[in-house]
Amino acid sequence: MREIYAPLTEGAYYQRSYAIPQPDRTSIPAPLIVTSTKSAELIKHASNAFLAMKISFINAVASVCESVGSNVNQVVHGIGTDSRIGPRFLNPGIGYGGSCFPKDIMAFRAVARESGYDFRLLDEVMRINEEQRQRFLRKVRNALWTLRGKSLGVLGLAFKGGTDDIRESPAIFVVQALLQEGCKITAYDPAAMDRTREVLGSRINFANTAYEASRDADALLILTEWEEFANLDLKRLRRELKYPIVIDGRNLYDPAVMAAEGFTYYSIGRPASQPDGVPTAVLKNGKKA
Repeated sequence: MREIYAPLTEGAYYQRSYAIPQPDRTSIPAPLIVTSTKSAELIKHASNAFLAMKISFINAVASVCESVGSNVNQVVHGIGTDSRIGPRFLNPGIGYGGSCFPKDIMAFRAVARESGYDFRLLDEVMRINEEQRQRFLRKVRNALWTLRGKSLGVLGLAFKGGTDDIRESPAIFVVQALLQEGCKITAYDPAAMDRTREVLGSRINFANTAYEASRDADALLILTEWEEFANLDLKRLRRELKYPIVIDGRNLYDPAVMAAEGFTYYSIGRPASQPDGVPTAVLKNGKKA
């Protein structure tokens, strides 16, 4: 095994012209860690559980920020500068998903219980994750007053940017919940629409661009952190929407910038913003109070 991994552990592989780019923030050369098979399995489960815990932790902090009127971005910047904590996986949003975190947390919890240890911290990590999705739905409901009959644009269906994977995607959960509330959904995702069709069929409409998804919508929801969603032409977006309401589940935009561009803007762990002189409250017909 040492011989097989030697090009990586000695760093020679990354000197070759055909080498793929090294992973972000990866130690080069890579260390070779020798463990038992049981320890190796627990390393995998514990690593993913710890990262999921960081996500749930900052989402819980974001909820406190909303309650006290603080800005979670400033809190993240402050605690992220502590080298013992670091800034990675401290991005508030609508919760984690995918094939690894949920599965590995449940497996780790099961292993702990079978060995006689009640790992209740993992239960709380999962509970916060589920609650974060519900909190976002309440945010949408509060922004629009009522959901039945509303036409909503949705940006993002994959569980994270850069993949077509919708397994355990919080975006899919939010869309399904909104459909149950009687909303009409038009969605766009750069990669995950074919997989979403397999799950939701014709229950939602699919758009070819972010602007098409926004056209004549009562509000726009950002559910996945694709890079292109963070670089939209805001003036064009404002023209496409029926009402200039954006509910950002990934904190891709600066609230002050959105207000200056004429949007009523809601995000995670930050105060809502609106154009100067326009109150945040929204009436049943979607127009500003």
